Amino acid sequence: MSRIGRKPIAIPAGVTVTVDEQNFVTVKGGKGTLTATMHPDMSIKVEGTEVLVTRPSDVKEHRSLHGLTRTLIANMIEGVTNGYKKELKISGVGYRAQMQGTKLVMNLGYSHPVEVDAVPGITIEVTDPNTVVISGTDKQLVGQFAANVRGKRAPEPYKGAGIRYSDEVIKRKEGKAGKGK
Repeated sequence: MSRIGRKPIAIPAGVTVTVDEQNFVTVKGGKGTLTATMHPDMSIKVEGTEVLVTRPSDVKEHRSLHGLTRTLIANMIEGVTNGYKKELKISGVGYRAQMQGTKLVMNLGYSHPVEVDAVPGITIEVTDPNTVVISGTDKQLVGQFAANVRGKRAPEPYKGAGIRYSDEVIKRKEGKAGKGK
């Protein structure tokens, strides 16, 4: 039995979870509404203040889907109650970010400013010129958008210039060694 899959998911106060016959899960909470269609083989039941996920057999595919389904639903519940947040740090000479309407405009050492349009369901906040905070209810959407922004100028290993996650550690390389005396 899956250790993750068999754990019941607690539903906090103020959150409603509904599941229809086709395993279409809807989670409503204080921060919004999330929906997802789960695999039809998984059995999802809402019992009181808990969500239970069960699998029909011990086939490898069902074992894999068991834990995945439970985690996806738990992430949806977490998203509508607390939300998800990624913080990006920009480092480098002249590198900075600012918001212009719904666009994130960054100067990253290129000959032109890099513009990234906001995606629905995501809020972008520039707390200072070198810090960008991306937040939202959908964990996958927040993580993917943060990765796309980071990909505009990934940190380089010599000076560490570029965009990195706030908790990311950049392994620094030593520069060219001069001629010995």
